[in-house]
Amino acid sequence: MDTLFAYVGSYTTPERHGRGNGINVYKVDRRSGAFAHVKRYGGLENPSFLAVDPTGRYLYSIHGDRSEVTAFAIDPRTGHLRLLNRQSTGGYNPIHLAFDRTARFLVVANYGTDSTAVLPIDRDGTLGPYSTLTTVTGTAGPHRTEQTNIRPHHNPLDRSGRYFFLPCKGGDVVISYRLDKKRGVLVESGRVAARPGAGPRHIDFHPRLPSAYVINELDSTITTYRHEGARLTPLQVVRSTPDNFTGYSTGAEIAVDRVGRNLYVSNRGHDSIGVFAIDTARGTLAPKQWVPTKGTVPRFFALDPSERFLYVANQGSHTIFAYRRGRDGKLSPTSTKVAVGSPACIVFSGGVIR
Repeated sequence: MDTLFAYVGSYTTPERHGRGNGINVYKVDRRSGAFAHVKRYGGLENPSFLAVDPTGRYLYSIHGDRSEVTAFAIDPRTGHLRLLNRQSTGGYNPIHLAFDRTARFLVVANYGTDSTAVLPIDRDGTLGPYSTLTTVTGTAGPHRTEQTNIRPHHNPLDRSGRYFFLPCKGGDVVISYRLDKKRGVLVESGRVAARPGAGPRHIDFHPRLPSAYVINELDSTITTYRHEGARLTPLQVVRSTPDNFTGYSTGAEIAVDRVGRNLYVSNRGHDSIGVFAIDTARGTLAPKQWVPTKGTVPRFFALDPSERFLYVANQGSHTIFAYRRGRDGKLSPTSTKVAVGSPACIVFSGGVIR
């Protein structure tokens, strides 16, 4: 069985109150979920979101509050990284990156300057320059500080492999795009408005049902959509925090498990992971559980390839905690705790799904 490695991105700069030191590599114990530190790659500013290609041979990092994306080769035996090259994203503060269906193109969202870039990937994993930018258009929402521009926040490919979906926190809209490979650009295919001030942040898709789910950052809600090609139709809005919670919180990450029975979200302020049951007929949500993240500002979480464990990255308290997933999808804490500065993203390489 291949060795499973985890790669943790971080915030490093004073502007982000960063205490991170680059990308950290860990060997993962499949039984206990424990992380054992392997190596650190420093000299990187805000390697805040990472992606491993489908072959597990290459890792890519965008750099928050900068304008670059970096390519690395992965040694499958040791988990070590080797720098391949860097390319410009053509805009400020790239915030997410995702592969097309063929893994020959990398799509990057520039949060600060409302654009997306498509970078070709060569056979050796290196990145080519983008040809032209796609401007993300719309009208900024009512929030005076968090919606001063459109702020595209996430650009994953849907499960059909046909469309990229772009929740825009500043514009209260989710936009779909198709990839024009000849021109190397994204072309808008549809859009759906969210509630004013909701701040759509991240999106995930059901593996079987025509359903998509968006975590709205600013009003801490989850919207369920009917997903038909490039089109989203709203079906339901639920709170991402308990009804009796009256404090300030913002939604962050969202993920659907592989079988499509449970949805997970993270809440910064309530500092929790919310677990929601997915109706197997309609795709709608019902709350099942909230577990504390044992730290502050849970910006990110990730399921390991086997989905036995869920790992929470507490950006504010500089820790990662592991939770074991039960057969019912509920979470229980483990003894695994990792001290790491300002963790922002966790990705895995080398894991065989069982």
